[in-house]
Amino acid sequence: MKRIAIVLVGLLSFGIQAQEIGLLKYNGGGDWYANPTSLPNLIKYCNASINTHIKNKPVTVEPSSPDLFSYPFVHMTGHGNVVFSPADITNLRNYMLSGGFLHIDDNYGMDEYIRREIKRIFPDKALQEIPANHPIFTGPNSFPNGLPKIHEHDAKRPQAFGIFENNRLVLLYTFECDLGDGWEDADVHNDPKEVREKALKMGANIINYIFNN
Repeated sequence: MKRIAIVLVGLLSFGIQAQEIGLLKYNGGGDWYANPTSLPNLIKYCNASINTHIKNKPVTVEPSSPDLFSYPFVHMTGHGNVVFSPADITNLRNYMLSGGFLHIDDNYGMDEYIRREIKRIFPDKALQEIPANHPIFTGPNSFPNGLPKIHEHDAKRPQAFGIFENNRLVLLYTFECDLGDGWEDADVHNDPKEVREKALKMGANIINYIFNN
């Protein structure tokens, strides 16, 4: 309990000075390193548009590392399998319950694996679809229809799922959307400017929610 209390104090101090955000390096075979330009571009956009002070490069962090607690936002992506060790599970749960936030963005192909692992982290909680009137969709940019569609994949509707603790969203899982692709450099996927802008605005909403909740 003492360690968690200390960590919580640290997490509550986010926003006072320049902060770092993390990219989760996980085991299982999935390409955790996909979309290498996405987070730097999101950071640049947020610092310019919503007055954040985030260091330019994300830090790679492993799920069992105590360093996890240094980052208010940790992003996870990939196309394949995900396997968390028991130590990973405990650390990730403590991180989120202590004030941290995990964003999982399915880059197409990780859905069945990550749902299994989320259930291991929170066996007593179920993923809930997040309604379009949730604060994550209402400010600073308005998304009245909820999560935007960035890439087609299976042509299913985009969905945002969450795990909540005391009404605070602690885990966001974005499915059939591929925000990370929209954050990448323009020449990576050749997305139109308006599509990239939409993805970056949604990313800014996520970061805004974290720093204000």
